[in-house]
Amino acid sequence: MHNPTVQSPEATGHPRRKAVLATMCAAVILVVSMVSAVNLAVPKLAKSDLQPSTTQLLWFVDSYVIVFACLLIPAGAVGDRYGRRRSLTWGLGVFALGCLVCAVAPGITVLLAGRVITGVGAAFVMPATLSLALYAFPPAERPQAIATWTGASGIGGVVGYLLGGGILQFLPWQGLFIAMVPVTGIVMFATRLAPAPPRHASPVDPLGTVLLVLGFVALLYGVIEGPSLGWSSTRIICAFAVGAALLCAFALQQSRSERPMLEPRLFRSHGLRAGTLGVTAAFFAMFALFFTNAQYLQYVKGLRPFTAGVAFLPLAVCMMLVSRRSARLSARFGARGVMVTGAVLIALALLCISYADASTPYALYAVYLLAAGGGMGLCLPPLSTSIMTSLPPQRAGLGSGLNSAAREVGSALGVAVIGTITTSRFSQALGDPSVHAHRRSASEVFAAATRIGPAEHARAVDAFSSAAGTGYRVVAAVLLVAALLAVFWHRAADRPATAVPKES
Repeated sequence: MHNPTVQSPEATGHPRRKAVLATMCAAVILVVSMVSAVNLAVPKLAKSDLQPSTTQLLWFVDSYVIVFACLLIPAGAVGDRYGRRRSLTWGLGVFALGCLVCAVAPGITVLLAGRVITGVGAAFVMPATLSLALYAFPPAERPQAIATWTGASGIGGVVGYLLGGGILQFLPWQGLFIAMVPVTGIVMFATRLAPAPPRHASPVDPLGTVLLVLGFVALLYGVIEGPSLGWSSTRIICAFAVGAALLCAFALQQSRSERPMLEPRLFRSHGLRAGTLGVTAAFFAMFALFFTNAQYLQYVKGLRPFTAGVAFLPLAVCMMLVSRRSARLSARFGARGVMVTGAVLIALALLCISYADASTPYALYAVYLLAAGGGMGLCLPPLSTSIMTSLPPQRAGLGSGLNSAAREVGSALGVAVIGTITTSRFSQALGDPSVHAHRRSASEVFAAATRIGPAEHARAVDAFSSAAGTGYRVVAAVLLVAALLAVFWHRAADRPATAVPKES
């Protein structure tokens, strides 16, 4: 018989909760770092024997991210039903397998398949880490745990820059994937420390998962392939139409299901809508910066991979320091004020970076990175808290999955949008707006310009700086619009609103 005088582990906290949190943060950093590390590998991959096109390079980055994003919610539900610690261990194993496939890929098709497998594994890792970390801490300590986890997920991108840059400095692009296998094994061993929360009968919906994945892939296909095929081409128009139809079908199917994976009525909660949109917009901006910055530092500034990774360190340090204080700042000044300040800082940083060129001193560029990191550190913890506190405790797996899905969807869209804009503007700036020009990677152009002479190289540098600047300004504008809407919803969340539906 249950003894009411004995508190549950969830109420008192795990005795080794700090070690558990450190392990969960390590797992998060591992899977997130692969999103940014591959950006530094793009120049080497572009010049490799695989000879990928510009659009294939974008798919090389985004295939991992979009599968990661779309499977996060189903993976969270699987973890709730079959065990979150088991889900974490299984996900790490699949992640390592995908890295091996990438390392030995004989062609671009197998490489992309490996990236998809790695994304599947990452999707099972991410939601389990946050839900296990929260279960290890008592309620009073959970906001700080969320802030620490958020900081780890944010700096994971910069850790990827540093480690990826160090590996790629001396090894070919395959070395990046080979190195991840033993690291993943170490994290898998450490997960034995994690507690085993009780399971919940969360719905697992294969049909909904398929509709969600295919819908986002179709939309991403339209964004990535649009410049080369033409925005008015039948294939691109059909891609957008099919993507929209599939996502609408997903929403309809979920609303009619007796046990939906993601009930649309959940988004009646203003706090949930605000947090989800805000997190998506923040990562849309940040990973657009990650993708283009890697090329800027190597092509425009002439840095080698490791030096380019170190050059990004100010953003990581500032983000880590600020995110740890964000919860206290939110308690003192209000979550909305902290969110707005963070979003504005990111947008201002992107606007400043959009005017950077070969003559921009690194000291000034580092100030822009500090502003971007500070903005991310400010706004992400309250946004993540808004998502988690808008759902009942028994849906922690869904909440962490939704939180992580918003991050990865934003990341995928940010890479696709800025990659598309930069490619188009780059070709136009070089005076070759033909369809074939859109298929030429920046690596090919810079290699050719180097062989021709300094004048052509300088022309390519100016063209890339201008093209990237246009992309940054578009991303900054999108971020500000989304942030305003998120703040409006968050303000509405302070007023009485429709209750979140309870789990049946």
